[in-house]
Amino acid sequence: MTTLATTGRVQVLGAPGDRHEEVLTPEALDFIGRLDAAFTARRFDLLTERRRRSALLRGGTPLDFSRATRPIRDDPDWRVARPAPGLTDRRVEITGPPERSMAVNALNSGAQVWMADFEDATSPTWENIVRGQLTLIDAIDRRIDFTTTSGKEYRLTDRPATIMVRPRGWHLTEKHLVVDDRPVPAALVDFGLYFFHCARRQIDAGSGPYFYLPKLENRYEARLWNDVFLLAQDLLDIPRGTIRATVLIETITAAFEMEEILYELREHSAGLNAGRWDYLFSLIKNFAHRPDFVLPDRATVTMTAPFMRAYTELLVRTCHKRGAHAIGGMAAQLPGGEPAAREAALATVRLDKEREAEDGFDGSWVAHPGLVPVCRTVFDEVLGERPHQLERTRDDVHITAEHLVAVRRTAGRPTPEGVRYNIAVALRYYDAWLRGQGAVALNGLMEDAATAEIARVQIWQWLKHRAVDRETVLGLLDEELAALGATCPWAQLDQVRDLFERTALGRELPAFFTTEAYARRLVGRPAVRG
Repeated sequence: MTTLATTGRVQVLGAPGDRHEEVLTPEALDFIGRLDAAFTARRFDLLTERRRRSALLRGGTPLDFSRATRPIRDDPDWRVARPAPGLTDRRVEITGPPERSMAVNALNSGAQVWMADFEDATSPTWENIVRGQLTLIDAIDRRIDFTTTSGKEYRLTDRPATIMVRPRGWHLTEKHLVVDDRPVPAALVDFGLYFFHCARRQIDAGSGPYFYLPKLENRYEARLWNDVFLLAQDLLDIPRGTIRATVLIETITAAFEMEEILYELREHSAGLNAGRWDYLFSLIKNFAHRPDFVLPDRATVTMTAPFMRAYTELLVRTCHKRGAHAIGGMAAQLPGGEPAAREAALATVRLDKEREAEDGFDGSWVAHPGLVPVCRTVFDEVLGERPHQLERTRDDVHITAEHLVAVRRTAGRPTPEGVRYNIAVALRYYDAWLRGQGAVALNGLMEDAATAEIARVQIWQWLKHRAVDRETVLGLLDEELAALGATCPWAQLDQVRDLFERTALGRELPAFFTTEAYARRLVGRPAVRG
């Protein structure tokens, strides 16, 4: 890495790129430095608490709703903030990385919201991170139009989707930005650069600085974000409460603190989202050591599984009780190929969105512009002219702790096809991620990091409980690596194998493959402590 700049205590490492200086201004770096100084120690303590609680779950400590916060749950009077401009009607939201052409397509898709994803759909190369921030600045300033070398034109429409930004999670760091040789938390980098450059731009455009918050595990992590928001608004002289954030409920521990998370963020809350694939990953990861939590092939664990159904119904009830939007899960199908395959994919999406709309969700996610019409049609049929269905408080829903972990009714053994599929998906996604691509088309789906996480923790779980033998897995690993090399001559097979062995075949189960993979991306470059 080359030193690009030093501003105060913040040092920027990495090769300079085109227009990087527009993002990495002295003022923006100073802003990030002030956020880092205020919150990095608390982040460290919260990550330590994550590891402690994970050890307790491995040891058999049961999950339950906190008795200490019962007064918050029992208080009928508190509500979250009213919907901010551009966030009243959220019936269709599209997600994807902040890459220029994909951004134009998403903003023009007809969805109400575009979530620019710096997290699971972005491989965090330095160029991807900085270029993503430039994409957002250009989109807000309407300077994003361009024509490719092949003559294809990308032009922003008059009524683009509202932008929300998903920064990376608290567990990740940005090793190209350091303070005293310590990497800055990636969440503060992604949030800080966007907020510094775009908050005023968005307010002046009649919108605001809006965010999605990933992988929170408890109310204390939500409180940390709320305090980040308060300081950031004060530093830039922006009224408190201008920021809005939707929290993805995508960890099993957060499912037990939905109301508390809303309460901590209530001045800035825009609701909750059912991040179902990461949620499944979290459940498997936290209970992977327990034989009674062994799940069958991912494809057979649908949203109608009792424990998944309990999670989504509780989310809708919780949100509407507090005046917050409930946003449904991702539809990742790619509506292309032969007509029959396309119709089958659209039919699957329609059934999924019908279930969500009928359950009370106010909108839902899609990963491809081609899915926007079917999602919109479904929610139009239920909502009509209403922008949401917050009045459906779902008082009929009564979910207990046992419902949220009722995995036994879905438990089963993997099939040989399921084992091979998981290995193939993990290897192909790892290879793409290491080459700088975070959103990947695999087997007719637009996949992100959550896919690989589910795949590799299931392999680890199945090996742990002898649902599959190690020799079979190693044989399939060799076969799928050879197939990857045959179809992708540029694949980094040795790095992919090493990453898979460390994240799926080791004695211990790493919390995230992305932390392991991020370290591998920096091999051969100057080491950074932390």
